[in-house]
Amino acid sequence: MTSQENAGNRMLAGKCLCGAVKYAVADGFIYAANCHCSNCRRTTGSAFKPFAGIERERLSLTQGEDNLLIFGDETGHDVHCKTCGSLLYSVVRDGAFVHVAMGTLVDEPTIRPTQHIFVGSKAKWFTITDDLPQYEEHVAGGAD
Repeated sequence: MTSQENAGNRMLAGKCLCGAVKYAVADGFIYAANCHCSNCRRTTGSAFKPFAGIERERLSLTQGEDNLLIFGDETGHDVHCKTCGSLLYSVVRDGAFVHVAMGTLVDEPTIRPTQHIFVGSKAKWFTITDDLPQYEEHVAGGAD
């Protein structure tokens, strides 16, 4: 078994700020990015949202399903804790994938963000200082 296959079998814990909502997700993320779009900035209250993408069925709630605040519809929405407001993950790509807000992970994932997306609309007050590739919008065939 390769290290990537081992990582895919490892489960990571995640939770909101107040601990009312907890989840488990496989450490088998397919991609990770820093999104600078205005929606990600608003929902996180930060300059960008670091996220990791994985198939939706590889994430499960372990506590607090009755404490979710969902903004959007079945095929695309953000999932927050309704007590503390933490953004936990976003359902994307017609409901097939989730973008886990990496700041809510308790355990360290194997993956790291590999690019900045939507830098065409990034906050003017923020300067990207790393050497990761930057894309004006989506990465073609990648993190959307």
